[in-house]
Amino acid sequence: MKKPGSTGSPALLAVSSHLPETVPVSALQDGLSLSDQQIRRFTRLYGLDRICQSAQSEAELMLAAVGKLEELPGREEQVRYIVRAKGLRTTAPYPHNPVQEVRAELGLTRAETFAVADHGCATGLLALDVAATLLAEDGDPDALALVLFGDKTLTPFSQWVADVSIMGEGMAAALVGATGDHDRMLGYASRIHGRPDGQIDMTPEIAKQARQIYQDALEEVVLAACDQAGIGVRDLDLVLPHNVNRVSWTMTGDRLGLPDEKLFLDNIPATGHCFCADPFINHQSAARLGRLKPGDTYLMTSAGLGQAFAAMVFEH
Repeated sequence: MKKPGSTGSPALLAVSSHLPETVPVSALQDGLSLSDQQIRRFTRLYGLDRICQSAQSEAELMLAAVGKLEELPGREEQVRYIVRAKGLRTTAPYPHNPVQEVRAELGLTRAETFAVADHGCATGLLALDVAATLLAEDGDPDALALVLFGDKTLTPFSQWVADVSIMGEGMAAALVGATGDHDRMLGYASRIHGRPDGQIDMTPEIAKQARQIYQDALEEVVLAACDQAGIGVRDLDLVLPHNVNRVSWTMTGDRLGLPDEKLFLDNIPATGHCFCADPFINHQSAARLGRLKPGDTYLMTSAGLGQAFAAMVFEH
């Protein structure tokens, strides 16, 4: 990644999101077998209120997000790569392939299409780094990558993480270029603190381990990404996190010395935790609300099942 001020850095040329209708947390109690105490924890302590849920298919949700990318029409022939960022390894029953359905519907026949997974909700930032790497090696300065973020919750297993968060079905899309004059990528760090057996299910033992390392591991990637960008954490104008819950981010902000106003937590009560789409949903919301101004330096960060942690610094 390049240092601040460099126009040679890969860039987010456009970001869009699609947020379907929401339901209150209480409406999910029976379906998820949540106790009254768990409902109170999610709402009063963690700050969740409404969760995005949709009758649309995964492909329809992604197409709805892409349809809001105003910079894409007329540039379809430049899209060389479609990268599907999946928080879950499997998001549709065989033989359905939602990302191929999106490719066909959009007519992006020149685009190499593949999915990136296994970093859980940190996969979105991994997918951006993969897209940037491919574009840097492509040789065509006009080549673009379309990156798709978010998941469909098909089973109770994918609808919540026990005593951590409830998952939503919001989707996001980003158009990525090898260079750009705004939203330049300046630094990226990713670490996996996985188990030798590869297990990621949140058993009591794994949940305990996750709580023990969470703050240290998140701080590690945030500091590493900022160092690569050539800035300090306190130079950040805004942090766009994943919408896991309010408590974890209050603790993280205190640990990093970031005041509350630098943490964009507005969507936690409005959407639920929309897998790896969260930072990009937050990006669009923050830009719309005037929280991102030209020249601002901001950070996207996420953590995923399997103890994957990632952070990426941008200049707006």
